Formats: sequence, C-alpha cells, structure tokens
Amino acid sequence: MNAKLLEQVGGIARRAGAEILAVYASQDAGVSTKADQSPLTQADLRAHRVIVNELRALTPDIPVLSEESSEIPFAERARWQRYWLVDPLDGTKEFLSRNGEFTVNIALIEGHAPALGVVHVPVRETTYAGLPGSGAWRTRGEGKPEPIHVQARAASPVRVVGSKSHRGDSLDGFLARLGAHELVPVGSSLKFCLVAEGAADIYPRLGPTSEWDTAAAQAVVCAAGGAVVTLDGAPLAYNAKPDILNPHFVVYADRGRDWLALLR
Repeated sequence: MNAKLLEQVGGIARRAGAEILAVYASQDAGVSTKADQSPLTQADLRAHRVIVNELRALTPDIPVLSEESSEIPFAERARWQRYWLVDPLDGTKEFLSRNGEFTVNIALIEGHAPALGVVHVPVRETTYAGLPGSGAWRTRGEGKPEPIHVQARAASPVRVVGSKSHRGDSLDGFLARLGAHELVPVGSSLKFCLVAEGAADIYPRLGPTSEWDTAAAQAVVCAAGGAVVTLDGAPLAYNAKPDILNPHFVVYADRGRDWLALLR
C-alpha cells in the first residue's frame, strides 16, 4: 500500500510544483506578509490548494496539516494517529530570490514519526521519495526512480550543508570544532536530500524550523540510511506538543562518528 501511495503522492507534489513554476515564470509572485512576518506568495497558496484537495480525495480519512492552514488546535491534533504534514513551498525566500532552491514537502506522519515522505524540487524537475524501512529514491524528469543511499563513511574534508538564509554563530562554533570541512550553503529541505543521496555528510540545524519544514525530508534521509536526531540523540518527533517548532537537530550519514559531541 505504501509504495503505491508514495507514487501517488509524488504525482501530487509534481502537480503542485507546476503551479509554483507558473507563478515563478510570471515574474509576479503576489507577495503578502503572514502574522509572523514571513513572506507568503501566490505560489504558496496555489500549491497548497492542489495538495490539500488531492490528498483529501486520495485519503479522505486522513487529516491534512499544511503550513498555509495551520490553525488546528493541539487538542484536536493530539488525537490524530495518522495525518499528512505539508509545506507547499519550502524556501519562500529562495523562491523570491530566484535561485531555484525551493521544494514541495509532503509527509505522512504515523504516531510521531514520518512514515512516508516526498520532496519535489520544481526547478530541477527532481523528486526525492522515501519509505523508512523500505528505501529511498530520486526521480529526474520523466526518468525512472533510482535508489539513493547516504555515504556511510564521511568524506575528508567533511561535507557540511548549511542554510543560505539562516546562518548563526552556533554553526560557526560547530565548524570550528569539526576541523577540516567543506561548507555548501543550500536552501530549503534540499539540505536533507544532499545527505540522503550521498552528496553531503552532515547538516546541523541550530536555528528555528517548523515541523512541516522537516518531516518529508526526514523520511527520505532515514529511508536512505541516515539519521535525523535532536541534540540529545532522540529522533526528531512530530505532533507531540502544542507548538509546531522543532528543537535544534542534526542530520548525518556516518553513524561511526560522534557528531553530537561537536554540537554540545
């Protein structure tokens, strides 16, 4: 069931990506500002509508929590055993700066963990998909899905991915303790995907993120053999508290190194 569902969700993500690209090509993003002062574009809204409508048609019994419809009380959410967690356009700042590094994120949460995830990169016509316990795949354009896996041994120098829009002193401290490294600044959930496909070794996130920013990509990384953990070593969890903010976390591939010691 989940393999078929993963394929169907990949199609939904690509159709949402087509809506985003239509706005991207128009040169008029229709930008407004949300209550938290973050930007909201017509691309966010158009992708949101496609995803929510199609998920409700596909799985009418599974509720949907999207960044653009997030006012659902925790008292209600806490009863959910399964739900869709969606960021219709992750990397709005990247979208507005026109660097192409934005994604569509769709995850199925079961319990408090991602059970399925799709990350679609509209500009690159690339889709990452993961079923933890089964595998992870990357599809380029009209090609067939190809299996991906993390690089089990970290490269030398260590390949670190970091945020383009949200870099802080904590990351600089980690890099100083790490030693020889190559820093690759990347936007949105693409950072997870670089670890998942073996193109990077570690992504430390020492700044704010929300649960819809990470769930789909976490599914891809874990399905590809990597780990996504908080700074105390616990897996990043979902829908376990009233707010949807994540604690600081780290994404890594090489399980033979104590990355967390460098972050404390």
